[in-house]
Order: sequence, then C-alpha cells, then structure tokens
Amino acid sequence: MSAARRARSRTALLATTGAATAALVLSACTSGGTSGGGGDTNFVTGNNGIDTVAQGKRAAAPALSGETIDGKQLDTASYKGKVLVINVWGSWCPPCRAEAKNFQTVYEDVKDQGVEFVGINTRDTSTTPAKAFEKEFGVTYPSLYDPTGKQMLRFKKGTLNPQAIPSTLVIDREGRIAARALMPLGEDTLRSMIKPVLAEK
Repeated sequence: MSAARRARSRTALLATTGAATAALVLSACTSGGTSGGGGDTNFVTGNNGIDTVAQGKRAAAPALSGETIDGKQLDTASYKGKVLVINVWGSWCPPCRAEAKNFQTVYEDVKDQGVEFVGINTRDTSTTPAKAFEKEFGVTYPSLYDPTGKQMLRFKKGTLNPQAIPSTLVIDREGRIAARALMPLGEDTLRSMIKPVLAEK
C-alpha cells in the first residue's frame, strides 16, 4: 500500500472514530436535556420540556434495524402504519432506571391501540447487564443492542434526533418524528407525548 493510500485510510478511520466519539459524548446520561437538533427542525418546545412538530412539517425517521439484546432481528420499517415510541437507554444510567417501569406500564396500556415500543440499549459492553435491567423492571418490549451508538447516528442532523441518554421519540404512522424528550419521563408525560399522535387521522 502506498504512503498516500495509508494516509487516506488513517484519515477515514479517524473521521469514523470521531463521529462515534461525538455521538457518545452527546449521549451522556442525563436527568434533563437541552432542546435542539441543529438547522431548521420546525419544532416547538412545550412547558413540559417536550419538543413537538406539526403534522405537515415533520422529518422522516430512519429505519432502525439489527439484533436485539435477546439475539433476535428487528426492523422498525415493519411498524409503519403504527405509532412507534423509541427510548434510548443504558442499564448503567440512573434516570433510565427511574423511568423504566413507567414505560412498561404505558406500553401495556397502549399496545392494543396501534402503538409499538422499541428500546435502543447503548453503551452497555455486553447484553448481560441489559438483560438484567429488563428482568428487574419487567420490560417486555424489544430493544436493539447498540453499544457504540450507531443506531443514534442514523438520525439526521437538523431533525429531532436523540441527543442524550435517556431520549424518547414518538414516530407517527407515516414514519415521521412527531415528538422528542431529552429527559427521563413519568407516565403522564409519556402519555401526553403519545396521545395527540395516536389521535391523528
């Protein structure tokens, strides 16, 4: 390999590593978050800290796919036509632990109304602590295993992308990002994110 090709390879590797590192820095565990996605996101932040976007101004969410922490394959493209709640979490994150039972309770209440939940488990070095987390809090919906934050990087800058751990997104039936929270959620706040999107025709 020529010196020029080696230099190009090193540059590409550094760029990739830098992007992944930036994602992990952005995703530090937090009990609250600042709003923003860069660019013109068309969102409005409510007094409850939830960012929402009007139905006609929403950006498309990326399809997320891969292996779950249980070793199964999952592709969110199969959920189109349903409201999808995405929650980014880590077993090591105290605010994630605080909200986990709230998510399971709401999931059980709305799963028969055309609502799906998918977790993105990130920065756990193996699936063992993630599985223990789900068992401890009785979580029954699937979570993609995403130790390096690659799933989070699929969301385009300039959209309501996940920027913290925990982050929660509500995707409408057309596969567009309708709402985002960059903080742990109680049952009532989570329901308030889902209800208006579920009511849309």
